[in-house]
Amino acid sequence: MPSYLLRVELEDRPGRLGSLAVALGSVGADILSLDVVERGAGYAVDDLVVDLPPGAMPDMLITAAERLEGVYVDSIRPHTGLLEAHRELELVDHIAAARGTQAKLQVLVDEAPKVLRVGWCTVVRLTDSGPERVAGSHGAPETQAAAAPWLPLERALALDGTAEWLPQVWRDIDTTLAAAPLGDANTAVLLGRPGGPAFRPSEVARLGYLAGIVATILR
Repeated sequence: MPSYLLRVELEDRPGRLGSLAVALGSVGADILSLDVVERGAGYAVDDLVVDLPPGAMPDMLITAAERLEGVYVDSIRPHTGLLEAHRELELVDHIAAARGTQAKLQVLVDEAPKVLRVGWCTVVRLTDSGPERVAGSHGAPETQAAAAPWLPLERALALDGTAEWLPQVWRDIDTTLAAAPLGDANTAVLLGRPGGPAFRPSEVARLGYLAGIVATILR
């Protein structure tokens, strides 16, 4: 059965999540896992991995969810693999076990997309001749940015996905971006999420914490 990653924003009150589960079940969806992305004053953002029966259209999930008052579907994407919480520790272990700086960076970019739920990951370094890609994951765009005015970088942040420095092909597929310094302000981890959704503050903070731990390992 096809699986989808459904990101929803809903009122954070008793019974709301149960009502959502019933609504999704009414269209044949089977909820495999749920992960809280962010909580705020009176609302929550959750990621749900759901299976749909063969032939069922993913639009059915949006329709069923948004019939409920106070529920908004942020995004829906095909999902492959298991959604597991706290996989940062496993990633950190794999990076620490790799031999040599370049090998450690390659483990970081290869495994971060699964852990942080993004399309691709690169490590970028600012040099005298412009930004240089030090390592890139599978799926990282072949077209690289010729400029990186966001470097040097002092803290993790979401980048403007419509900025002029982005290659046009990145903008054409609505790539949302987030970055965090990796050991020094001129080196950064860059995450790309083609088609969105936008990075939540909690996701940016999570990237910052992970980059800080990896920087310590690299030292």
